Amino acid sequence: MKNFLALILVVSLAFSCKSNDKDKEASAQDTKEITYASFGMEINDADALAANRMAEHYKSMKVGDTVNSKMIAIVDEVCQAKGCWMKVSLENGEQAMVKFKDYGFFMPKDIAGKQVVINGMAYVNEVPVDELRHYAEDAGDSPEEIAKITEPKKTFSFEADGVLLKEE
Repeated sequence: MKNFLALILVVSLAFSCKSNDKDKEASAQDTKEITYASFGMEINDADALAANRMAEHYKSMKVGDTVNSKMIAIVDEVCQAKGCWMKVSLENGEQAMVKFKDYGFFMPKDIAGKQVVINGMAYVNEVPVDELRHYAEDAGDSPEEIAKITEPKKTFSFEADGVLLKEE
């Protein structure tokens, strides 16, 4: 009888250990840390505003206003010449043009659709026609499309001193 009770105890202990291991594996997957590639100044993702919240801040700003900020957004477009600028989605089709402080770093050219955390200064800018045409050329637009640019444009802009690119 003692052997039978000992056998039950050993089997119960073995099964409880296995389920505990599975719980630990599931817990590790649930708390899997997000990893980022870092560009420019070292930053983290703490306190970053979602793009739609940042869009609300931009709407209340006028040309020349600035605000230090950190935001999480999806990349729409990257300069295909050098990776020296990118456009990120805000909301309702609006975008912010992101340049990099002192051209101190560039982004990979193949990151459209990926999530980034950008840190720096948000501002509203009026971009002159020649600069708009330059960006269109960098983006690979046709000469016909570039010729259609005839007026300056008020844009939401961001000068980033650091960027985190979410790795998948």
